[in-house]
Amino acid sequence: MSDRVPHSGLEAQGIATGAEIFWNLTTAPLVEHAVRRGEGLLAKDGPLVVRTGHHTGRSAQDKFTVKDSLTENVIWWNNGNKPMDPEAFDRLHDDFLQALAGKDQLYVADLYGGSQPEHRVRVRVINELAWHNLFIRTLLVRPDAGELPGFDPEYVIIDLPSFRADPERHGSRTETVVAVNFSKKLILIGGTAYAGEMKKSVFGLLNFILPQRGIMPMHCSANIGAKGDTAIFFGLSGTGKTTLSADPNRTLIGDDEHGWSDTAVFNFEGGCYAKMIRLSAESEPEIYATTKRFGTVLENVVIDPVTRELDLDDPTLAENSRGAYPIDFIPNSSDDNLGPVPKNVVMLTADAFGVLPPIAKLTPDQAMYHFLSGYTAKVAGTEIGVTEPQATFSTCFGAPFMPRHPSVYGNLLKERIAKGEVDCWLVNTGWTGGKYGVGKRMPIKETRALLNAALDGSLKNAEFRKDPNFGFEVPVSVPGVDQSILDPRGTWSSTADYDAMAAKLVDLFVENFAQFADQVDEGVRQAAPKAQHKAQAAANQATAA
Repeated sequence: MSDRVPHSGLEAQGIATGAEIFWNLTTAPLVEHAVRRGEGLLAKDGPLVVRTGHHTGRSAQDKFTVKDSLTENVIWWNNGNKPMDPEAFDRLHDDFLQALAGKDQLYVADLYGGSQPEHRVRVRVINELAWHNLFIRTLLVRPDAGELPGFDPEYVIIDLPSFRADPERHGSRTETVVAVNFSKKLILIGGTAYAGEMKKSVFGLLNFILPQRGIMPMHCSANIGAKGDTAIFFGLSGTGKTTLSADPNRTLIGDDEHGWSDTAVFNFEGGCYAKMIRLSAESEPEIYATTKRFGTVLENVVIDPVTRELDLDDPTLAENSRGAYPIDFIPNSSDDNLGPVPKNVVMLTADAFGVLPPIAKLTPDQAMYHFLSGYTAKVAGTEIGVTEPQATFSTCFGAPFMPRHPSVYGNLLKERIAKGEVDCWLVNTGWTGGKYGVGKRMPIKETRALLNAALDGSLKNAEFRKDPNFGFEVPVSVPGVDQSILDPRGTWSSTADYDAMAAKLVDLFVENFAQFADQVDEGVRQAAPKAQHKAQAAANQATAA
């Protein structure tokens, strides 16, 4: 294995340890180590099954960014980007180094964040768990063996689940900590075994670095059509981002994180990290097939310890059970993890209010408005006492991972849309005929037909009407699509109820966007929705009262 050991060792990171160090192990040896060390079990059909313990998702409230001369005026300091004093980080780093010194074994992977060679970053990840090393090696881009001896990392991640932070000494909130220091190009993760923290840490650093180079980082999926037409799909969890981009007639670039450069849309990763709970062969056959392959890592999936059979429907360990697998496990994935600059941008939302049309065409200003809004809606009943749909706004469709102010990413998107004459679409995969509990979910068949028409260019030839509340263009009719669903107001049994709900949703959009109004130009401000039926809705409510 000496040919996989880089010339630049751990001493370059100031690490002195007597641990046995396993450099750049491949999948099979890492699985062997994980099983031998009792970190996981092999399932009947080959995947490694592990548990993450108490943390089955990201610890968003325990993530901190060092506030110093580099970051003070460029980080968007809000609840998602909490500051840490440089001195507190130094104490934390010292204690991490002391913890590393006492380890018997360590696993190190040298990897790339980004698939386009001129824009990728070199990342070294140091783990105490073999399965964590396998996870990150699966998720990031793996160098060729010949690149490893000369690999010189730019950024370093140290992930020690056994480490316990001291809030008083380290400036953390709890014993769990994710601390990012952009000046020292160092990320420290402690007190959590949830492997997704590593993945999202790399996404966060690329979101910090790439805008300075004029590259748009995106929380999106992407695919390519037969004519080389790339489409990108923004969307929060539950909106269909993974499902709709996994199209058997299009080549998958990636399912989660991408960059948009002057010449390409490129995947940040070399793997996928999909939700597994209640996954079925019927609904998502390509992803389901990965649960039966050696090389997949399944987190918090229930497994029979005797038969090693999986139960993907059992949420006992976590509702957020996950699977990590190489992207080439998906049959029609791109060999290069990249494609041409996009022809179409699709923003997905699951509108549980039943107000938005199934598809709408956006101007560049409207696209920036909806990108900064990042709207979707939670359904009623997901929390005790919640009886109405709950609006969720996550700016840039990924607020927790965006270190800079959202306007930085919004302006980049608007510039690239205008420069490339890109068509932009808002697609509602939510409810029609009423809000959640009254209407029904938008039929996937209709959504796919509308999306196909948008991507093949035929939808641009349709007749459009202007939505009176949101101002975007909505097709009047599309071949093969039930015309009635294209006008959401007409699908409600009471137009007065629709008008009231539309007015409510417009108010939520306007209230949320107030935080960005000073950072965008007048065209984007004018793209805000305006409830045309608001006065009538108020009158109807007054009469009903």
